[in-house]
Amino acid sequence: MHFDVAVFWDALFSYPFFKGACITLLLALLAHSVGIALSVPAALALDGPPNPLRIILRAVLSVFRGAPTLLQLLFVWNALPQFFPIFRESWFTPFFAAWIALSLNEMAYQVEINRAALKALDKGQHAAGHALGLSGWQIFRYITLPQAARIAIPPTANEFITLLKITSLASVISLQELMAVTSQTVSTTFQFSEYYAVALVYYLVMVYTLTWLQSRLERRLSWDHVSPAAKNVGLVQRTLARMRRI
Repeated sequence: MHFDVAVFWDALFSYPFFKGACITLLLALLAHSVGIALSVPAALALDGPPNPLRIILRAVLSVFRGAPTLLQLLFVWNALPQFFPIFRESWFTPFFAAWIALSLNEMAYQVEINRAALKALDKGQHAAGHALGLSGWQIFRYITLPQAARIAIPPTANEFITLLKITSLASVISLQELMAVTSQTVSTTFQFSEYYAVALVYYLVMVYTLTWLQSRLERRLSWDHVSPAAKNVGLVQRTLARMRRI
């Protein structure tokens, strides 16, 4: 078995592979952002006594968590144009289809992360906010959200890293992301080791860079890194101070 180092280095710094890696990262960022944005109101809506809306929402989320991600990608790409003529237009590209499918899939998992973070908070803080005369939105904005975010960041970052690797499934709907570029190059050159090694390097760089950023962010938000003076300030005082700065 011969590994051609020259081919490996040429491919590593070639435009097609770099573009494929950028598409992979962009798709993961957009899908994760939309998933988080949708999961926050969904997590809040699921808390409370059962009603028809919550039952429907739970059923929808269960479908996205239970169905394989590949099946969801194929359904969005092939079935949406069949049921809705608007998706037959030229704007409905493989990237857009992958964005929709992965965003909904990510929302289904992120909802549980957000719910767990919200449930971890002391309910007495909500009552304290009401005692101060804060509205429901102010309690969520200045008391609940900052603390829940600290709890949710580690699993959310791990979920994003997982999503980054799942984007490789989008190659089945012809999206020219990193794995699609790799597979097409391998199929024409039959140099498997060199080009798969290039894809591996790109994925490892992205994953371990994100892991490093995650650890930095966790340390930054850790209570161990809060100054002693700030630790002595109570939650209510910190909340009121934050509101005065807005």
